Amino acid sequence: MHARSTDGTRIAYQVEGDGPPLLLLAGQANTHHWWDAVRGDFIGRRTITLDWRGTGDSDRPDVVYSTPGFAEDVVAVLDAAGIESADVYGTSMGGRVAQWLAIRFPERVRGLVLGCTSPGKAHGFERSQEIRRALAQADQAGRDRILLDLMYTPQWLATHPGPYDVLGDATMATYARGRHLVASNSHEAWEELPQIKAPTLILHGSDDVFSPAANAEVLAGRIPTAQVHVIAGARHAYFHEFQATASPLVSDFLENS
Repeated sequence: MHARSTDGTRIAYQVEGDGPPLLLLAGQANTHHWWDAVRGDFIGRRTITLDWRGTGDSDRPDVVYSTPGFAEDVVAVLDAAGIESADVYGTSMGGRVAQWLAIRFPERVRGLVLGCTSPGKAHGFERSQEIRRALAQADQAGRDRILLDLMYTPQWLATHPGPYDVLGDATMATYARGRHLVASNSHEAWEELPQIKAPTLILHGSDDVFSPAANAEVLAGRIPTAQVHVIAGARHAYFHEFQATASPLVSDFLENS
């Protein structure tokens, strides 16, 4: 299924299950497959995912992308799916988009979960230059190895050989991948974060250096309703490796908020 955003871009979306709607927002340069391993944890929910513009089955316009613009794409998906409001769970760049969704379209957000994300460069904690340089290398296999190490613990990787759904959409054009990187890196919602009224849970892995764990408390200090849970030993893909802990935390929070 496709929604059509305000600029005419077609956004692919997927709906599974029945019950209260739960919108799942993936990380930068990823499709809805980001959630494949976790989606089944939310039985009794109508889960909605999408392929960001530039990825998957969505259109891939060569125009400026931004996290507020992605939020408009999300609203188009909610409209097309006939959903007035939903609980929203966004991770990594999806958490940045979820911030704008709750800020600019508060009537569409019931409860909000922000995972492994940040408020932006100006006031957040950024990954090191060493990590940035390593991820900028030309060798795709080398980049993937480093990214997997940022996502998962060595113990988990040793017993889970893949394939992995968090390494980005391999079909993306180079320009679209660059547009995603700029959109995520340009996110800045610091001034607007106190406007968020939805009950908010902030989740983070204690050992996340891709989006440093200190961002969790920074966000909580700006969102009036926020509470924080840091998952010990988890890295950036806490929602997958530690799903036995993370998914019940999300479900319990949304059911009781």
